[in-house]
Amino acid sequence: MTLPTLQVSRLIDVDIILSPLAAQGQNTNALLILVDTPVIDVVTRLRTYTSLAQVAADFGTSVPAYLAAQLWFDQNPQPTELLIGRWAQAASHGQLIGAPLSASQQLMSFWNPITNGGIDFVVDGVAKNLTGLNFSAALNMNGVAGVIQAALTGATIVWNSVYNRFEVTSTTTGTSSTVTFATAGAGTDISTDTGLTSASVGAYEANGIAAESALSAVTLFDTSFGMQWFGLTILGSVDADTLAVAPYIESAANKHYFGVTTQETTVLTPGDTTNIAYKLQQLGFNFTGVQYSSTTPYAVVSLLARILTTNYQANSSVITLMYKQEPGVTAENLTETQAEALEAKNCNFFAAYNNGTAIIEPGVSSSGNFIDTVIGTAVLAITMQTAIYNLLYLSPTKIPQTDSGTHQLVTVIDDVLNQFVANGLLGPGTWTSNGFGTLQTGDPLPNGFYVYAPPVALQDQASRAKRISVPIQIAAKLAGAVHTVDVSITVNS
Repeated sequence: MTLPTLQVSRLIDVDIILSPLAAQGQNTNALLILVDTPVIDVVTRLRTYTSLAQVAADFGTSVPAYLAAQLWFDQNPQPTELLIGRWAQAASHGQLIGAPLSASQQLMSFWNPITNGGIDFVVDGVAKNLTGLNFSAALNMNGVAGVIQAALTGATIVWNSVYNRFEVTSTTTGTSSTVTFATAGAGTDISTDTGLTSASVGAYEANGIAAESALSAVTLFDTSFGMQWFGLTILGSVDADTLAVAPYIESAANKHYFGVTTQETTVLTPGDTTNIAYKLQQLGFNFTGVQYSSTTPYAVVSLLARILTTNYQANSSVITLMYKQEPGVTAENLTETQAEALEAKNCNFFAAYNNGTAIIEPGVSSSGNFIDTVIGTAVLAITMQTAIYNLLYLSPTKIPQTDSGTHQLVTVIDDVLNQFVANGLLGPGTWTSNGFGTLQTGDPLPNGFYVYAPPVALQDQASRAKRISVPIQIAAKLAGAVHTVDVSITVNS
């Protein structure tokens, strides 16, 4: 029997076209902590942590990076992600980072038979030819590293049990500090076995670099990783660093918020103009905020952890920082004069009250604008930018330069604004600014916003030729928040 050969596709052709995945917006929940630490090399620069235990495994439990991370993960609700970045505040050591070794490569049954091992490095331009390496008495991988170290000068070699690799570090620093990939040594070659050769998958050289300013480091992390983080704090910085970084954060294309902790007691003095809070206040930065703490040099991390856990896609989720807590931070026992001095400089603090509570107040940026408003509106802008981009990116056909096409844009904008009404950032109110479209000063905004797009027929030809949308204007009313209450009680018998 002969089977038919004509294909149905000859008459009916069906193709499946998979739409591209939507573009992701900037991560607005993650904090970047910059710290000068050799734990992170200057090639990797950035590590992501989802628990305090992971930070402890890398850094131990007594260094600034861990202590700041502890405040981050101590907050309630607990943040889910922390980024720690390497700031080369001092010139860095040249390093050779080995490839991860397999479980079998870490067995002493593999290393103990080697009694005449050899491996060659070049450290700072000087050849290091190591021979006669005897691993017969090694008990673990630290012991293997110890045998190599005993024969190595000008550099240190350690076994990193977290990443299962050897790491070789020059004792010098700066641009001339280098450790090259290992090559075969005399006797029993162990260069490949250590994962330190150029052919070892995952091995890399991290040449030393000169000391960099805090501003240079922030610029690098913004341009290279800017979509991965929103909050920023810098450990080990001084006022000059802060005053250099704050204006960059204010104007960066990626939105970020810079948190600064000060322990300057002069901030408690009314009229003092020497402290960092006053200086930043005079510059009026919206995207920088200062917290005073007499006991905790990283206190602002807790403040940032509280605001950055906000889920703007949820209902009634937007918060104000006023009245919130800071687990792990000692509350300040302030006088009324001291509290007013801090508030006068737009400096936040965690204050103890005589009713047994402790709260963050006032929750403002250096400009005086509330932090929840600054960050909330920034997230609104990021969310809207991403939504409009995805409308254009995911559309299988073009968005036409017609009133119909404008309607598609406005619909996406409406959806985003409605979400920010639902989460509590925006709310109904009376429009008090200048009007546009059909909106007039004094008009109610029952939906919390108004969107106006003129007819395409009114668009100028030059903009149309460049395929630019008609200008879309939005009036949005903040829902605000109650911080203080005055109550008058009249009693009559």
